[in-house]
Amino acid sequence: MPITLIFVITGLSTGGAETMLLKVLQKLDRRRFKPVVISLTTTGEIGPLIEKSGIRVHSLDMKPKVPSPVKFMCLVRLMRKLRPDIVHSWMYHADLLGGLAARIAGVKTIVWGVRQSNLSFAHNKSSTLLVMKICAHISHWLPSCILTCSEQAQSNHVAAGYDANKMVLIPNGFDLSRFLPDAIARDALREELDLGRDVPLVGLIARDDPQKNHPGFIKAAELVHKTLPQVHFVLAGAGIDGNNKSLTSLIARAGLMEYVHLLGRRQDIPRLMASFDLLASSSFGEAFPNVLGEAMACGVPCVVTDVGDSAEIVGEVGRVVVPGDMVALAQHLIELLQWPAEKRNQLGICARQRVRDRYEIGDVTRRYEEFYLQLMKGT
Repeated sequence: MPITLIFVITGLSTGGAETMLLKVLQKLDRRRFKPVVISLTTTGEIGPLIEKSGIRVHSLDMKPKVPSPVKFMCLVRLMRKLRPDIVHSWMYHADLLGGLAARIAGVKTIVWGVRQSNLSFAHNKSSTLLVMKICAHISHWLPSCILTCSEQAQSNHVAAGYDANKMVLIPNGFDLSRFLPDAIARDALREELDLGRDVPLVGLIARDDPQKNHPGFIKAAELVHKTLPQVHFVLAGAGIDGNNKSLTSLIARAGLMEYVHLLGRRQDIPRLMASFDLLASSSFGEAFPNVLGEAMACGVPCVVTDVGDSAEIVGEVGRVVVPGDMVALAQHLIELLQWPAEKRNQLGICARQRVRDRYEIGDVTRRYEEFYLQLMKGT
């Protein structure tokens, strides 16, 4: 009999955690595991993609910031009906509600998922930090294990009170058959943006969120523009479009309206990644940012802030700066953009090999499978 796994997640809109769940589910050995997904809120964009893999997705339609005892009891009843061997929740609200519901439903093996590293008040909602603190307090008795995707996330949560003895680390993984160098994509995006074939592009792929530090990136872009005025900048992600007045005003003040392209939410991320010369990450906080592995798999070097496991991901094939130091970020972008194309391409080849060696999605999924099997042996 396959092991029944319930994955509980806060929501299934496009995001790093949601995308990683999708990738694991697509690779999971269905002969040994029977997965079911429960979203506390909506099915978003990721839910239908999970269902295409033949996996049932349940949506409880909870309203954000509105606790619902009725919906919580629906979650308990659904778990009792499905009778899972393991409940694995992803992200704080799902850890709290999914963990408590699983315990009430009589589930013996409960796994929490911790997927961010920056716990500062400056870059998180107070409600999120409150839920995190509650989880830290009950982590000593509720979950069987706490799965993290980065060393920094693990150490920061232990410092915040999480049970260190329950921590297990499995990094994110990347599909090298989807994310790969693509000269056609490179030309196609430049044609879409009405740019010449040789125009250098620096990308930043991130939703509109204070932790992503879009204002800092615009500052870095302004500095790059002063030295290399031929460079253009492509930003994509939820909320990163022409309707974002605060962002467009920053771009206008920097004199970059003709050089910054806001693409909003995109469904062709592999194509975008393969079109860039460099990828930047200006974030104040990350755990294990998927965009870095995706870009590197496409042969695109990255310049990143030292947050979460970003420095470990890029290693010697990227550049790392102190969080908030946008002058240094700009300097490294300029350095790599001034390299001969052949030299930069060779760095990209090394970046792709690093992903293949450390973060290939098939290998990462097998680590998940072995983790679940070991849990079952211990029950």
